[in-house]
Amino acid sequence: MDETKGAGSGAEAEKFDADSPEFKKVLEKVDKESTHRNLAGWQEIAVGAVALAFSCFHIYTALFGTLDAHLQRAVHLLFALTLVFLLYPAAKGMRRDRLNPFDLIFVALSVACIGYLFVQYRVLVNRAGILTPLDIAVGITAILLVFEAGRRIVGLPMVIITGIFLLYALFGEFIPGELGHRNVSIPQLVNHLFFTIEGIFGIPLGVSATFVFLFLLFAAFIEITGIGKLFIDFGNAIAGWASGGPAKVAVITSAFEGMVEGSSVSNVVGSGSFTIPMMKKLGYKPEFAGAVEAAASTGGQIMPPIMGAAAFLMAEYLNVPYREVAYAAAIPAVLYFCGIFAGVHFEAKKLGLRGLPRKDLPKLGWIMKEEGHLFIPLVGIIWLLVSGFSLMRVALLSSALAIAASMIRKSTRITPRRFIEALIKGAKSALGVAVACALAGMIVGVVTRTGLGLKMASALVSAAGGNLFLTMFFTMITSLILGMGVPTTANYIITSTIAAPALLSLGVAKLPAHMFVFYFGIIADLTPPVALAAYAGAAIAKADPFKTGVTATRLAIGAFILPYIFVMAPQLLLIDVTPLGMIQAVITSLVGMTAIGAALSGFLLARLHWAERILLAGAGLCLVDPGLITDIVGIAVLGGLAAFQLLRNRRQTASGGA
Repeated sequence: MDETKGAGSGAEAEKFDADSPEFKKVLEKVDKESTHRNLAGWQEIAVGAVALAFSCFHIYTALFGTLDAHLQRAVHLLFALTLVFLLYPAAKGMRRDRLNPFDLIFVALSVACIGYLFVQYRVLVNRAGILTPLDIAVGITAILLVFEAGRRIVGLPMVIITGIFLLYALFGEFIPGELGHRNVSIPQLVNHLFFTIEGIFGIPLGVSATFVFLFLLFAAFIEITGIGKLFIDFGNAIAGWASGGPAKVAVITSAFEGMVEGSSVSNVVGSGSFTIPMMKKLGYKPEFAGAVEAAASTGGQIMPPIMGAAAFLMAEYLNVPYREVAYAAAIPAVLYFCGIFAGVHFEAKKLGLRGLPRKDLPKLGWIMKEEGHLFIPLVGIIWLLVSGFSLMRVALLSSALAIAASMIRKSTRITPRRFIEALIKGAKSALGVAVACALAGMIVGVVTRTGLGLKMASALVSAAGGNLFLTMFFTMITSLILGMGVPTTANYIITSTIAAPALLSLGVAKLPAHMFVFYFGIIADLTPPVALAAYAGAAIAKADPFKTGVTATRLAIGAFILPYIFVMAPQLLLIDVTPLGMIQAVITSLVGMTAIGAALSGFLLARLHWAERILLAGAGLCLVDPGLITDIVGIAVLGGLAAFQLLRNRRQTASGGA
């Protein structure tokens, strides 16, 4: 117990003060969901009751059957709008310790609009799109309410982009060339966006209203057991003692947290408050410490079994079981984290940094004895997914498993009070996803109503001259630009609608095409000038945000390379691959990512000259690209450089000794 107490107290001493006013101020700039009110008394109880009802509704419908798709999504949106207006003030200067009567008007309007849809549902269906003036007024009000909720919790960039799409629908005839179209009238647009399941209540909100919400509940149950501490302790035990230990712990911890969280900024804040101060104390520059955490945390959205909400949407769009998406994402995710791990290792070797003393680190045996039972839900969710259970059933059973596992130890036990807290926390964590999906649903609705998707795909292919590589490059730039301040889920919805079709038109299979835009939508959180995850890491590290973003981009270079590789060679996504071919692809790709990490760090067995770095980067790319010839070339170059450096080191040692 003494060794554990020492390790635990040391971790506490290094913990960053996430409650400091300075950090909160920066966090509000990069994460709109952190700007919520902190209520007390009866107001806190009232809002908590609404959130609790939100969770209970989804648990009930998961157990006993969902409502009609339109109505299920409408109830989901009503709860989301209500909680957003109650929890998020309309302006920065407004008080956050009490409800604003003005916001209650927005709640009442939300109830009236969604209630109208319920009361008039059969009548509206029988009218088949013929709207009365009252219908139009209700629809316009509902659309404006979604915009206002989006402004509060998702951010202005997403609202502006959605508004541009609506203007495109209304005034398309004034746009010259192929992108022009016959105008959509206001009644037609309102009908399409609100009174059908092609707009606000489309597939994105449908995914949010079913299994995404339940997986967020699972994450809340897991988090309340204290699994974050397990991840940090586990990472410290297996890598804290190694060269640059805390940075490697950050990579391991963020990979684990990403399996259940799926949010870049929250991952950075969660694990980074521990790991970044430790990295700085060890000798890493603040920019590098923040970048490591940002790059690792961002990778959580591509790490199975539970990836970001966009991965569930991908399964829905492709009409395939989610486990197929998770299978396909597994090898690229491992390669991504191996690339970051390698970059951290070589940076530590270059700077001569050592790990933490073993006596200050928790023992793996003690961790598994005291906290190892918290791994049970993670193992269980993997088994449930592989076994073919429906996603809603997987989420429910995994949550039940998390609660059962927590009972094994008193320190992790979920009491009735903590159970209710988890339900409330899970509901609140779903708000940003729900509103972003509603906004993105409008964009999808405009695209389907005007045919913009095919027009944009044609424009991208035409601009690239029909060249697949250039089309991929333009698609990447589109995804990165759209990702500037736009949530990953919304980014994927937009790019899968207007950019992925360009790749499909050139013969790329559906899964690689969608995974391509999915990856770059995620990496937008790291790419300057708007790099939300990197800015959160910089705030904790007290580093320059732009330099942190640049360094994070360098560490995450694998995420920029891998999408091109798996489009050209889908074996990395386990498409049409044999067991032997899969083993070869995994091994050579791991070695390749290590080589790329060394090239970017400027260190292999010793410092690399610029020419050696170029050769090593080329060798890494050859190894990541599946193929016998490229593997032979990559291994030859990598082996030759390693042998050359080894001989040079021996000569220098010998001459120094002489």
